[in-house]
Amino acid sequence: MKKLILFASSIVIMSSCVSKKKLTAAQAEYANFKASTESSLAKAKADLNDCDKTRASLEADLKSKDGDLQAKIKQLKSLEDQIDYLKKTNTNLLDRMSDLSIVSKAGAESIKKSLETLNDQSKYIKDLNSSVQRKDSLNLALVMTLKRSLADVNDDDVTVEVKKGVVYISISDKMLFQSGSAVINSKAETVLEKVAKVVNDHKELDILVEGHTDSVPIATDCLKDNWDLSTKRATSVVRLLQTKFSVAPERMTAGGRSEFAPKDSNENSAGRKLNRRTEIIVTPKLDQFFQLLANGQGK
Repeated sequence: MKKLILFASSIVIMSSCVSKKKLTAAQAEYANFKASTESSLAKAKADLNDCDKTRASLEADLKSKDGDLQAKIKQLKSLEDQIDYLKKTNTNLLDRMSDLSIVSKAGAESIKKSLETLNDQSKYIKDLNSSVQRKDSLNLALVMTLKRSLADVNDDDVTVEVKKGVVYISISDKMLFQSGSAVINSKAETVLEKVAKVVNDHKELDILVEGHTDSVPIATDCLKDNWDLSTKRATSVVRLLQTKFSVAPERMTAGGRSEFAPKDSNENSAGRKLNRRTEIIVTPKLDQFFQLLANGQGK
């Protein structure tokens, strides 16, 4: 601007000593210079404005890049933390694997012993099932034989059935005894003879004889109560089987149950009639039965 002012001043001063032509030339030159200067100034302002925009854009890009850089730094820190955690975890896993190599040996031995135990138990169960099946088959055959032997006896007086895995022969007191008596009737001896013949054919079986009464109290010179009556009746049957029909006494047991194992209600005459009975229970010799299992010969 100073140059412009000085130049204008010089023109004014010179205007007095130069010709009009020169003045015109000078004015034209000034106009051109002014136009050129204004154009340059406008261009400079435009360039400056472009520079401001570029600078603003660069600052925005820089800020964005800085944000990205901070995010990357944070992500890198997270990855480093994960790497540290994985290193620690890997170390722990290696330690545990080292311990596990010891445990696995003991575990393998334990599993082996468990499998051996399971095999033994499986064999035991198989043998037991075989023995039970054998016993069930024997019970079925025994029931069929007894029923054939007693086919001519009234079913109300004698019943044969399998209960609780053993054979029950239930004989009514009407068939065996007089009321309140433990003396066996002569007609009952035929029934007991048939039973004795069957059990003598199966010497591997034991015989339990149980006497049962109803709940009506009894008291005589010979019998104190129903316990006494039921026991004496069972003893009478065992004694007859031994002495007259040659059943080995070591195979037999006599017991009285009195009124405390009823088949039916004692509240009516029909129920009491069913409850007055003697049961001959044919059972396997348990010591031999389990000896078979112990020897692994239960088939």
